[in-house]
Amino acid sequence: MILGSGPGSRRHPITIITHEDPIGRGPSNYLIHADLSDRQGGWREQLWTRRLAPDRFEVACLPFFTYGICYRDVVTVDSDHLVTAVLEKSGHRTLRVALVVDHPDRGRLHELLHAKAAEADLPHEWLQGTYLAVDLSPGADPTALVNTLEAPAQTGALHWEIDS
Repeated sequence: MILGSGPGSRRHPITIITHEDPIGRGPSNYLIHADLSDRQGGWREQLWTRRLAPDRFEVACLPFFTYGICYRDVVTVDSDHLVTAVLEKSGHRTLRVALVVDHPDRGRLHELLHAKAAEADLPHEWLQGTYLAVDLSPGADPTALVNTLEAPAQTGALHWEIDS
C-alpha cells in the first residue's frame, strides 16, 4: 500500500508492507509500524500485535523485512505508532526466504516450500507469493527446511536467512 500526499501537503509518500494472514491474528489485534527507511526511504512494515499495556505490544505476525523483531517479542512505540524498542525477546527466530521473481522455478519452489513448512508444522506467512517468513519457536529444528533451501540458493533461485 502506498499512502500519498496532495499537491499542498508536506507529507512524503510512504510504502507500507502489510501482512495478509498473520499467524497470530485475533479479535483484538492492534496495528503498529516498524520504520524501514534505513534500507528503503519511506518504507514501513505494518506489524500485527496484541496490546499488553498502553505502551507495550506483543508481536502477533512474522516480520518479513524488520530485523531484530520476531513473533511474540514485546515492543514499545512512539506517539506515531512506530516501534521504538524491543523490550523483551521471546526466544523465537524468523527464517526468511525471498524467491527470485523472474526465476523459472519460482512457482515450483513456492509449492515445495509451502509443503515443507506445513509438513514440519512450522507456522508461516507469505507475502505476494514471493516472500516467506517462518516462525522458529524456541527449540524448533529448521534443518529439513534449510536443507530444502540450500540447492535453490546455490542456483540463484532464492535467498534466505535466519533472524533472532
